[in-house]
Amino acid sequence: MRRQRRTKIVATLGPASGDRNVITRLFEAGADVFRINMSHTSHDRMRELIDMIRSIEHEQGRPIGILVDLQGPKLRLGTFGGGFTMVKKGDTFVLDSNKEAGDAGRVYLPHPEILEATQPGQTLLLDDGKVRLICIDKAPGQLTTRVEVGGKLSDRKGVSLPETTLPFSALTEKDRSDLDAALNAGIDWLALSFIQRPDDIAEAKKIARGRAAIMAKIEKPQAVTRLEEILEVTDSLMVARGDLGVEMPLEKVPGIQKQITRAARRAGKPVIVATQMLESMITSPVPTRAEVSDVSIAVFEGADAIMLSAESAAGQYPVEAVATMNRIAEEVERDPTYRSVIQAQRAEPEATGADAIAAAARQIAETLDLSTVICWTFSGSTAFRVARERPMPPVVAISPNIATGRRLSLVWGVHCVVAEDAHDQDDMVERACRIAFSDGFAKAGRRVIIVAGVPLGTPGATNMLRIAFVGADQADH
Repeated sequence: MRRQRRTKIVATLGPASGDRNVITRLFEAGADVFRINMSHTSHDRMRELIDMIRSIEHEQGRPIGILVDLQGPKLRLGTFGGGFTMVKKGDTFVLDSNKEAGDAGRVYLPHPEILEATQPGQTLLLDDGKVRLICIDKAPGQLTTRVEVGGKLSDRKGVSLPETTLPFSALTEKDRSDLDAALNAGIDWLALSFIQRPDDIAEAKKIARGRAAIMAKIEKPQAVTRLEEILEVTDSLMVARGDLGVEMPLEKVPGIQKQITRAARRAGKPVIVATQMLESMITSPVPTRAEVSDVSIAVFEGADAIMLSAESAAGQYPVEAVATMNRIAEEVERDPTYRSVIQAQRAEPEATGADAIAAAARQIAETLDLSTVICWTFSGSTAFRVARERPMPPVVAISPNIATGRRLSLVWGVHCVVAEDAHDQDDMVERACRIAFSDGFAKAGRRVIIVAGVPLGTPGATNMLRIAFVGADQADH
């Protein structure tokens, strides 16, 4: 099955999309990668979903990516006598280490790290930012705050600290357990929540040891500040607009989304735009005009992938949501302004052989109007570099490694084919042309460009370009 768009679609699985029939329909409607959210999924259920996806992958004959999203540290208040309280603007409110039930003047905060790290003048956001506090004083085991925005506070509501860097890892004990289970189940991408620093990614990479690629979710101001450092160590990024819009002023989020997508593209690393993209389709069969515009902006920006969360996991119209996103992406990519926007954002290639070859392949393919750019790639690095160039012809990645094909299912414009490695250069050219023809990327008599590393099977050694004709004999196979 060949997609008619370059931008990939990530669909979250959940109660509305947890059986094999619906997952198959989601794939057929356009989902390229399936996300499993470990905030709501047990290990046994995760393994069931993975087994179903792998079975569908085998049936469809095309690699499908699986993204496991770790919950990350959830910071929450204690409980209140009666279950809730009201706080008013100007009130003094205390967060402390006293485990007794809270009232209108205080509540237990079961996170000594927050009590220790927060300084006077810093902001605390409660219940997704609905209540805002400013710290005015601190003592051992206690923060005294002034209520800036009041409202209702109930048991176990979340706490966000946009101005405070907390001295703990982004991996909780639950995350470590989930990470081990996911790696053992053979997933492709691991998303880390609430990261603050590059060390958080390095810790997960040390555990993963290459068994899965690591994705940094950018949802805290601290991560935005250190974006370039994070990009150096992570394999990909997610613009997690939900929590980002809680911890930062909402009006800043669109600009930050552009900064993140462009930084990821410069680095040649995939980036997903996520959260509330078609939110109204949780309960409606059609989206709002504003949502269609929001999805189209991410596509115009050249994001590698756009993601559905509750729309496909718990909504009433999961298949329709994927099909709608598919149609929007296809239409944007047909728009006459799309190519000029994508080209205007193209960065200069880095001073490496692989980048120079990828940039040359794109330029040659466009100058000669070639049908497709074909990458022979073992590790996926060749396809990543070519995709960074956002070439006008489609990109076909051929790999003997199924894990590589699955990871590349997230990458802009890359159509993945898993095939036995080439024996020599003639075999490589012959089979590249045959695959391009059989998968509908080139007609007999047309030319393609092939990018590879010689000697074959050497990871990261992109050093060869070859222009080849698709002959009638290859079309006959």
